[in-house]
Amino acid sequence: MFGSRKETNVDTTLEQVGTIIGPGAVIDGPLTTKDSTRIDGIVKGNVTISGALIVGQEGKITGTVSCLNAYVAGEINGNVSAPQGKVEISDTGKVIGDVSCKGIVIDENAVFHGKCDMTDVEKNSAEIAKQRVVADKTSDESKEASGENQESKEDKEDKK
Repeated sequence: MFGSRKETNVDTTLEQVGTIIGPGAVIDGPLTTKDSTRIDGIVKGNVTISGALIVGQEGKITGTVSCLNAYVAGEINGNVSAPQGKVEISDTGKVIGDVSCKGIVIDENAVFHGKCDMTDVEKNSAEIAKQRVVADKTSDESKEASGENQESKEDKEDKK
């Protein structure tokens, strides 16, 4: 009735795709777009996208990729740079090259051969855990030191 709206979970990135390289299309040279792009064809050259990049299952890129976010169901042979965003490699995806991103998702059966550099990560959980241990140890030591001082004062008073 009133106030009840059917919620639809649609990825807004998919709605705003402004450039599509269809299946069978071959681009020999660099590709640069200002909007989100879907590639289902072949691109032989560097790809620079100001928005999101979607590489379909039939899509293949040979060259360096720079984008905001990347979803790879096809193949990329080259380094991928998404320093402010996320790279997701689906179970049919293949990335042969280094990845630089803020977040990464690699599905089971996906292929990733390279190194990953997580950018804009201030502290990882291991560093936070180490800092907590050091803080706890410092706290324990200060408690022990104050306890020892109490004991030494008591020992001195007993000796008097």
